[in-house]
Amino acid sequence: MTERSPANNFPAGYEAPKVWEWETGNGGQFASINRPTAGAQKQKELPVGKHPLQLYSLATPNGQKVGIMLEELLAAGHTGAEYDAWLIKIGEGEQFGSGFVEVNPNSKIPALMDHSTPEPTRVFESGSILVYLAEKFGAFLPKNLKARTETMNWLFWQMGSAPFVGGGFGHFYAYAPIHIKYAIDRYAMETKRQMDVLDQHLANNKFVAGDEYTIADMAIWPWYGKLALDQSYPNAGTFLDTGIYKNVKRWADEIAARPAVKRGCMVNKTSGDPSEQLHERHDASDFDTKTQDKIGQNSSAKA
Repeated sequence: MTERSPANNFPAGYEAPKVWEWETGNGGQFASINRPTAGAQKQKELPVGKHPLQLYSLATPNGQKVGIMLEELLAAGHTGAEYDAWLIKIGEGEQFGSGFVEVNPNSKIPALMDHSTPEPTRVFESGSILVYLAEKFGAFLPKNLKARTETMNWLFWQMGSAPFVGGGFGHFYAYAPIHIKYAIDRYAMETKRQMDVLDQHLANNKFVAGDEYTIADMAIWPWYGKLALDQSYPNAGTFLDTGIYKNVKRWADEIAARPAVKRGCMVNKTSGDPSEQLHERHDASDFDTKTQDKIGQNSSAKA
């Protein structure tokens, strides 16, 4: 007979203490950098390049949103969107350097500094950065009130929903030191519910906010589009049976084919095919000359 906890009639297991205390050796992929306090952990200034826009990021789904936006702006002819992209190695705790914390006190990538304003403007949180750039350049955010509101609806849907996919499903499925069936089941169910929300919506809409490609697509695609294409957590597409979401797959394929999206996904990328990794981006030509496969070839030639 399964032992039961008398307080809640659940199977016996972990019982929370009256006051939680941090155990530094709690395991998991990010145990060495996670802690329950905020603020800088070390002194380290951020580099500043030649362009007004300075991006400090890593090609996680949240980081890719901004790389895609900047490359889309440049592709649309907005030359003022030229930017320098600096790699922030979150696995090594670089987001806790003093310079980064000054840009984003929450120590999360991506973060942006705009030096074209009278006083440099810091912008943090990926959704805020997308809106900031859309308004600054007058692009990818409709001016019509109804269309703009629909875009913002779906942008905020992503901001509120994706933590269940990343910190919930992704963490317990791919990163947790042990597999917990209840946690994986809970977040797999929610992730599939969200995919169904998106699939039903895209049955009647070309893009997320309607007929127009917007920042809502740029925000949602790195999370849900890549999940539909089985390009997120290893084997997650099979586990979640994402092939059933035909409308999401149609939309995901169309976004993935955009040249600016392909470039944006390469910016600050440190994993996968070396030809798709551009650790830093300072000029459009870097995509042709400074990907990791090219850097490796150059190093071998010099040796």
